Amino acid sequence: MKNIPYKHLILFFLTVLSTLAVGAMQAGVDIFAEPSKIYKGIPFAASLITILLTHEFAHYFTSKMHGVKATLPYFIPAPNLIGTFGAFIKMKSPIINRKSLVDIGASGPIAGFVVSVVASIIGLNMSKIVSIKDLSPELVFGDSILFNLLSLITLGVTPAEHDILLHPVAFAGWIGLFVTSMNLIPVGQLDGGHIAYALLGEKHAQISFILILIMSLLGIFLWEGWIIWSLLLLLLGIRHPPVLYWEPYLDRKRRFIGWLALLIFFLTFIPVPFKMH
Repeated sequence: MKNIPYKHLILFFLTVLSTLAVGAMQAGVDIFAEPSKIYKGIPFAASLITILLTHEFAHYFTSKMHGVKATLPYFIPAPNLIGTFGAFIKMKSPIINRKSLVDIGASGPIAGFVVSVVASIIGLNMSKIVSIKDLSPELVFGDSILFNLLSLITLGVTPAEHDILLHPVAFAGWIGLFVTSMNLIPVGQLDGGHIAYALLGEKHAQISFILILIMSLLGIFLWEGWIIWSLLLLLLGIRHPPVLYWEPYLDRKRRFIGWLALLIFFLTFIPVPFKMH
């Protein structure tokens, strides 16, 4: 009984409830008047929770594989548009070398990316093309290069004055891809920061500073959220702590993984994630 991770389980259960509630509301349920219909949120909640679990447990098991102590995932329930602020694990011991840093940093985003792509394809096949005139003023989600491509392959060219009404599973996939891109920003101690530091060493701090400036400009001209994100990253610190052993040569496999992660970042990046229609 002593080893049961109660805190992790309680947070996970609350996040399941919060995402179920959001998913049910997406399905048109008044969750306060008809709480018994919360099950209608299962398609959204199950998809999103699976994406988050895959991302975090990829980090967790890769950390264990490299002898780095890490906690189980902490899920964060939230009364917001998606029912959560995501999940994270905490490293309880230093990362040993550059190879470990690349593997641990890239494992979560790449694993989560794969599941997000699958969810997006399944969900887009259940989504509808509707006339913009039939839509009431609402929040519109921006598209990444990849999501645009998946929409084109799955649904074909969207006619003028029409838009895609995303199925909840597609929405969960969109969120997964968006979270992947945010995590892969090569700044500070984000997953992308781990990878960039392993590849570039101390040059990573200069790149982090430049990217913070770029995000601030994007916040001024495109989407205000980038300003908040850049300030948060500044508070967390743009420098990466050193690894215990800095091997002089990083093998070809890790360099490939690093550049693959960078490609995924560009394919999933959304300059304007949200706007009012």
